[in-house]
Amino acid sequence: MAWSAPMTAVAGATFSAAQFNQYVRDNLNETGPAKVSAAGQLLVSTAANALAARTPGGQVVVTSQTTTSLNVYANLATTGPTLTVTTGTQALVWFGCLISNSGAFASRASVAVSGVSSVTANDQWALINIGTSAERMFSAHLFTGLTAGSNTFTMQYDVGTASTGTFANREMFVIPL
Repeated sequence: MAWSAPMTAVAGATFSAAQFNQYVRDNLNETGPAKVSAAGQLLVSTAANALAARTPGGQVVVTSQTTTSLNVYANLATTGPTLTVTTGTQALVWFGCLISNSGAFASRASVAVSGVSSVTANDQWALINIGTSAERMFSAHLFTGLTAGSNTFTMQYDVGTASTGTFANREMFVIPL
């Protein structure tokens, strides 16, 4: 429903139920408080004079796991973190984990999007740690050009050279826009 143009009141004129519904009730249903349906939701603008409620989410996978997936982002034995949210054409994603490598090589963590959108995990927004020292890393990426609807965000992992990457305390938070 779109916002209705204002009605001009005229002294002595009858205000019908249909006019009340169109000019009062329907406009009140377009306000922020009428759009949110659950605690914790955010309001985003979807067009001029149009609002939609979005529900952010987060997930943590504590389990320490490894991969030898070479230059191809893949899931670990315990997939994720993974979150399915309703988005518009954008989403802001924060993600992080404790990363190390079995040698002096790169271990990488990135985020892929599936569902109504398809975006492969990519080095452009990846966390990259080189070497055996475990480093706690966190980053954010604004995904744009998404297809509005149900999108699933999943952290994925790889190594850049034949070695073993270790990932623990994996976290991801998504704010759908």
